[in-house]
Amino acid sequence: MSVASGEPEAAVRERDGRVVWVTGGGSGVGRAVALSAAAAGWSVAVSGRRPGPLEEVAAEVAGAGGDALALTLDVQDVDAVAAARRAVVERFGRLDALVLAAGLNTPRRRWDDQDVREVHDVIATNLSAPVTVVDAALPDLRRTGGVVVVVSSIAAWRPSPGAGVAYSASKTALGALVRTLNEQEAPHGVRACHLCPGDIATDFLDQRPQVPDAAARAVMLTPADVAGTVQFVLDAPAHVRVDELVVSPVVRG
Repeated sequence: MSVASGEPEAAVRERDGRVVWVTGGGSGVGRAVALSAAAAGWSVAVSGRRPGPLEEVAAEVAGAGGDALALTLDVQDVDAVAAARRAVVERFGRLDALVLAAGLNTPRRRWDDQDVREVHDVIATNLSAPVTVVDAALPDLRRTGGVVVVVSSIAAWRPSPGAGVAYSASKTALGALVRTLNEQEAPHGVRACHLCPGDIATDFLDQRPQVPDAAARAVMLTPADVAGTVQFVLDAPAHVRVDELVVSPVVRG
């Protein structure tokens, strides 16, 4: 775990600014969300498996005068998630939002070629891990009337055969996760959004059986497009809940 900040740690802890924890925050959509939130004045915690990219994001936030915490974390590890939540709250004094952007797929994603061990890994990352992170952070979100943005997939909103068995099933289940949060936690002011983006031009595409070329990627959504949508949800007034959003490129690659 490491810290990068534009202010002394004690001063940061005393500030009454809003705090967001972004999983999968070292690259792609998670990185873009972290930078967008920081630019909007949020303090940012980013977590992921690779310390290098997380440090780069934290340094970029700090270089722009923001406050950032980098947490090396495997979101499948329940104890490590609990420790990360404690680190966020100890560092900033509060937690106002979660953006769950960590995700996984595999090139072998059909019934006739999948590896069931990879299936379990995809489901653990895409579904079980968000449950773990939300469960750990929920007491803090209840105190602040916090927001949860679950970065899902258009495969959760409409049939997308190419997305694969494990990915489609895990992302579809995230819709139920969000609905139960909204049904049960509304009395505490907690709000959750199921965000279903279409194709995004990130390195995640390299996990496809047929990797899209530059021409196909050029017409896809960008991480910044999705980050702007997330920021809209984060900045919504406390009485406004955005239950679900679908964002698609105009032209499908």
